[in-house]
This record gives sequence, C-alpha cells and structure tokens, in this order.
Amino acid sequence: MFSPSGSENSFVFLEGSPKPTPSPSYAQPDPLLDKIHPSLLPSYIPGSTRTYAHDWSRTGTGGEIKPNGRHFVDAYGRICSLRGVNVSGCSKAPMNHDHGTFPGDHEVVTFVGRPFPLEEAPEHFSRLRRWGLTFIRFLVTWEAVEHAGLGIYDKEYLTYVRKLLLLLPSFGLSAFVVVHQDVWSRYSGGSGAPAWTLNAVGFDLHALEESGAAWLLGVKGGGHVEAERGIWPCGYQKLAAATMATCFWAGDTFAPKLKVVMPDGQTKPVQQYLQDAFLDMYATVVQALDGLDGVIGFEVMNEPHRGYIELPSLHKFDYNTDLHLSHVPSAFESFMLGCGYPTLVSHWTRSFPFPTRLTSRSVLNSASRKAWRPDGPTQGMCVWEMHGVWGWDNSKNEGVVLRENYFVKDPMTGRKVDWYTDFYYPFLKRWTDCARKAMSNDKMFFVEPIPNEFCPPSWTVEHQLPNMVFTPHWYDLNALFNKAFGDFTVNVQGLSRGMFLLKALYWGQQGARENYSLQIQNIVDHGYKVLGGKPILIGECGIPMDMNHKEAFESDDWKWQERMMDAMMTGLERSLVGFTLWNYNPDNNDIQGDDWNGENFSWFSRRRGLPRSLLDLDQFSFTLDNGGRILPSVVRPYAAKTAGIPTRFEYELNTGTFVFEWRSPESKDNIVLTARETEIFVPSLITYGRKLVVSGLNADDKYTYDETRQTLFIVPRDGSSGRMHKITVSVDPPLRPQFSVNTFWGDFGEAILSGLVIFVILFVVIKYYFYM
Repeated sequence: MFSPSGSENSFVFLEGSPKPTPSPSYAQPDPLLDKIHPSLLPSYIPGSTRTYAHDWSRTGTGGEIKPNGRHFVDAYGRICSLRGVNVSGCSKAPMNHDHGTFPGDHEVVTFVGRPFPLEEAPEHFSRLRRWGLTFIRFLVTWEAVEHAGLGIYDKEYLTYVRKLLLLLPSFGLSAFVVVHQDVWSRYSGGSGAPAWTLNAVGFDLHALEESGAAWLLGVKGGGHVEAERGIWPCGYQKLAAATMATCFWAGDTFAPKLKVVMPDGQTKPVQQYLQDAFLDMYATVVQALDGLDGVIGFEVMNEPHRGYIELPSLHKFDYNTDLHLSHVPSAFESFMLGCGYPTLVSHWTRSFPFPTRLTSRSVLNSASRKAWRPDGPTQGMCVWEMHGVWGWDNSKNEGVVLRENYFVKDPMTGRKVDWYTDFYYPFLKRWTDCARKAMSNDKMFFVEPIPNEFCPPSWTVEHQLPNMVFTPHWYDLNALFNKAFGDFTVNVQGLSRGMFLLKALYWGQQGARENYSLQIQNIVDHGYKVLGGKPILIGECGIPMDMNHKEAFESDDWKWQERMMDAMMTGLERSLVGFTLWNYNPDNNDIQGDDWNGENFSWFSRRRGLPRSLLDLDQFSFTLDNGGRILPSVVRPYAAKTAGIPTRFEYELNTGTFVFEWRSPESKDNIVLTARETEIFVPSLITYGRKLVVSGLNADDKYTYDETRQTLFIVPRDGSSGRMHKITVSVDPPLRPQFSVNTFWGDFGEAILSGLVIFVILFVVIKYYFYM
C-alpha cells in the first residue's frame, strides 16, 4: 500500500516528552533555529521519529535543505548526502512525437505526460524511494513550455508538472529542475529549444539535414546500428547548433547585423531576442512551480556549449575536445554546405589507440540544398557570410575565408574573448536575477561548466551566485564512445590533458574502480579549489546498458554493466559527493532504448516490470524491483544524514559490507548541530533474511536498524568537538559475490612469475653450458 511520509504535518516530539536540552558535548543551537531533534534527549531511543534516512521531505529534514559551505544540511545541521536520478530521458521528446513526420507539426507537440502520466507517479516515486534514489534532477525543455511560438506558454504542461512535483514530499522525494538541452534543439539533432528559435535566425527546418547543417537521424529513431552509433555529439560542431549557440551567447559581439522581427514589427538583436525569450520562459516555469516544498532549486541549462566562440581556426576543430566521427565538416565547410555548395568533407571512423581516424572524404549536399530561408532575417544569406567571415569568389568558383580568427577576438575592438567571463557569467547573473524575482523565497541555483571541462579558474567569487551548487557531469568517455566495457579501461580525462599513455591504462575491476575514482575526484577537487565553500553534486553520470554489442539483452547476463556501474559508484562514494544518475526512464525497452539518438542508459525497463495492479508500493516491497537491472550495483548503502562531517565511505557489494567514518563538527566547520542521530540508508535488498552486524561503536552508543524503513539509526554518546567515529557494517551471512574484483597481478601475476623463473633457468643453463 501507499504509505506517505506525512510531509504535510509539522514535526512533533515523542509523545509526553519535554522539549529536549542539548547535551553539553554538542554545540548549542543557533537562536535563529527553531528545530531541535529529540535525539538530544538522554533517554532517546534511536529510530523513534517517524522519518527514514532517505526522506528529504520536511518531515525527514525538519525543514528545508540548505547549502552550508561545501555541504547540504538539514534543519538540524546534519550533513545530507543527496543521491538520486535524472527523471527522465524520455522528457526530451513529446508524447506525440512521430519519427516519420519529424520535423513537421512542431507547433502542436505536447509534453503533457512526460516523464509519465500523473496516475503512474505513485509507482515510479515508490520505486525510487525503495532504491534510496530520492533526489531528482527533473528535466524540462524549453520546447515543452513554449513550442507554439514566442510568448505562447503551454499552461496545460506547466499545470501537469506542478501537480506531479507536488507529490514528491509524500514519497520523501525532493528535486531540482533543469531546463535541458543537447545540441540546442531536437530540430538540430538534440533536445531543448523550440523550432521557432531556428526559424527566427533564418534556418529552414526542412533543409537542415540534407544540407549537412544537422544530423537528425538519431532524433528520428535512428542511432542504433553501428554506422550511426554515437554520431549525435558531433552535432555541436555542425552549422545549425553552433550558429544558434554563438548567437545566443554572443550575438551582440559576433552577429550584430542579425536582427529578428518582433510581432509588433520592431526588430531585436538576435542575442537579446534569444536570451530574453529564454529568461521569460524560465521565469514562467519558476512561477508555475513556486511554493512547492519538493522543489529545492533550479539549474540554468544542461551542458552549455560555446558554439564557434573561441574557435581558433575555421578550417578544423580541436581533435582533443570535439568528437570527430562520420562526416565532420570544418566551420568553413559548414558555411559553404549551408549555402548550397557541394563540398568535400572528411569522414572519420573508429580506431585504436586514437578514438577515430580520417579514412575518406566525400562530397556532401550534392543536391545544393540551402539551409537558409530566403524570407528569413538574412534573406537567404549565411549569417557568417553576411558578417564578412567568409565569401564566395565567383571568379575562382570557390569559397574563401576572409577572417580566420573571427571568433577568437571581439571584431570591433580586437580584444581576445573568453566564453566564461565575457558571456556565460553575465548571463548567469541575468538568469539569477530573473528567477529570484519570480520566487516567493530563495532556492538553490545549480550550474555547470562546459561538458568534460574542469571548473574554470575564472569562476571566482564575483562570478558566483547566491545559494550556488556546482553540478558538473562525468562519464567514462571511452566506454560511451565504444559502447563497451571489459577488464581494460582508459583514463580519457588524463590523456586529454597530456597524461603518459601507460599511466592512463588500468586493468580489472580494481583498476576500473581506481580509474573512475581518480577522474571523479579530479573534478571535485578542481571545483573546491576554485569555488571554495560551495557544494558540488555530479548532475549526470551513468553507463550504457546496450554495451558489448547488446549481449546482455539476449543472455540476460548483466555482469559487465554491473561491474561498470559498481566502479562508477565506488568513485562517487570515495569522493563523498552527491549525484543524480542518468537516467530512470519508464519508457525504456531493449529495442528502442531511451528512444533518443540511440541512447540506452536506463537500468529500469518497463517491459521487464510487473503491471501496476500487482505492485505493493511500500518501500520494503520486492515487487517494485521488477523491471530493475543491475540493482546490486545501483542500490547501495549510504549515510544520508550525518550528525557530523563525513570523512570516508567504502562499500563492497560482493559482501554487503561498508565502512563509514565521520567527525563531530568543530568551530571551524561553521555547522550548528541540533541532533545526535545519524541516519544511514541500508537497503533491504541486502539485509532481507540476514542479520545486520554493526561494529566499532562504543559501549554507550545506541543504534537500531529498521528494515521496513531501510534505515540504520545511530546515536553516539560522545559528540564532543572533533571526535572521530568509525563503524563497519556487514550482513550475516554475507552476500553472494556478484563478480570477482580482479587485478592485473591477480590475473597475470602467476604467469609473469612463471615466465621469469623459466627465463632465469634458461639464462643459467645457457651461461653454464656455453660460457663455462
């Protein structure tokens, strides 16, 4: 049965208990705080409140979750480890998306029902609660809100989203909302902006694919076969997406001649037009969701991209930062293709040891299709030709680059530009001001850098936002690119920054854990180094479920997916950083995957699940696990609310054992604790039918484990300043191992030693018989 957390009720102390007096060993509460946890009572019995570890409703946290230095804290000052999922990949496309007619009917699409219909919400929210993944990165797209035209907002969709997110606290869930984009828009090969934004700049939606201005096969249902796999990220470099991003961020600088006609007949500079429209849309979203307890913040934009800004050469893209796969025209070649000139373009294929190599050249756009509308603001001319970046030499019958470094310097002043300081940070300030005006109370602001980049050193205090949370993404780019995982892994992050090749190679499951831990820790460390006291949360991280030629779909053996997910989760745990996994998709299936550009990341598949009529929605119900894959790697223990500073967490899924260390706050931590109780999520997936064994506590410390709430409650007696606490938690009998945590020496050590022994023996024999 559905059992809500009672989030609408105010916090109450145990019946008959007086208001507790804080123990002398803990810091006195701030007089501004009105929440005192009953665990401060000497007679308190652990677990006596009605909450559970992964409950982020006001009942579970005593109030709001807020940033405090590098941490998230609840109303009792406990440090919160926010762990959850992206909901959902299916939100990138509308409910009535038709692969066959795309890109037609773009004005009448509807996203009502994305990510799932309201009546299905209890099933999905209950499942996430059972799995301890109760912090949601909720996807909304600009297209979903404003697909019908400038200033025409889909009120039905906004009402649907509000009703859906209103349910979150009843299941202990909390969320932040991201306006999601990839490659600018579905109509340029990704997701995000509505079609009319491309129309406004002058693009012909029906000519983008044929002219080579965008790769659209993936959003039309393709991307699954080998020839199409993984091409879509190259869309960032193609004419449509790169031009839109450049105009959005820096149209005033690089496209000042481009004016968009407004409904009243007046014109607006393209940057002002696009940014004003985006911010007005965002304010509408914030207003629609204002006052919801379950929404703790907003993210400005998923994976922002700089377009052509700072591009040093119009003749090539940087191989180390821009994916080269299939046909990859240079910026200059894209300009010519978009103007209808058949152009010879390089073709790249997968290779080793480098990811791709140039294998051939082909002439594209042989039909001379123009990407620019004759009735658009450029009157059919390429916007970059209009600004003198390039031109067509009629006498030579060829295109000519006129301003090679156009996007590196301000064309008017000659000053070198920086995308972050000149364009991104000023826009963040505008977005924050706009969003705050639409709020009745301040929320957290989630922001991220360009994908795969460390936090830029320019992100200093004057560029930071109030209540800011840094939300970078991390993926194993080698595994994603090849859709393969095995004993051999590569630190692509290190290689792209000059790491010695042999140092970037790892073997075995232990090696994968170390590889991923190092990469994730690098992201976190760089963030803290630049931002100082700002929380960090990994906004996206995940694994392809269709790896290794989709073998698991036939064999139902998910060992490699389990191992890859375990390595990634281990890295996240060692970094003591929160995260939202990509992604929980209720529409995922083995054939279409996530049904967008051939991606297949959801470890939940409805086809494998039970019908809703057979589900029990209590969080200890195993019926909710049906449809889940690789759950032992995903559903893991974690310290959700710590009465202190977490310093170490290590979990071994093959045994079900974890070690957790934390430190009682000191004055330098600037954390005021009004609770002694630490709450650790321990899933019944590993404890069912087993005894939970907790060691490391002192004789006077108290604890209890409630399997129905999947929570280990711990109340140490001594919480004096700086005191260290360490527990080891295991299950008896231990879990059955999922796989071997193999190492290079474990796999090959015996053979290597045997070879050395044989070599030495041969050397001695040869020396004795031939040199004696």
